[in-house]
Amino acid sequence: MKKIDKKIADAYFHARVRLIGVLLVIWFIVSFGMVLFAETLAQYTFNGFPLHYFMGAQGSIIVFILLLFVNAYISDRIDEKYNLVERKSKPAKGQSFQS
Repeated sequence: MKKIDKKIADAYFHARVRLIGVLLVIWFIVSFGMVLFAETLAQYTFNGFPLHYFMGAQGSIIVFILLLFVNAYISDRIDEKYNLVERKSKPAKGQSFQS
């Protein structure tokens, strides 16, 4: 693990916490917002089901999985921004890495 400056570490930490906060807010809105507005959303249908039912049964799970991919993608970008990515070169043909 390489050493980094405290200012960079703090900025990195704040960027990660901000990302996690935004993703948790989106998850909360999708998961619990459907329950709070179920009566209003019952008039809309998606895939043949009332929207609130579909989001409770399938949609919130799909959104959660998509948020996992979004988190991984943005986390990689944040790591690159703060130069925390360890690049490993590929071994030449016939060679292997050694610890």
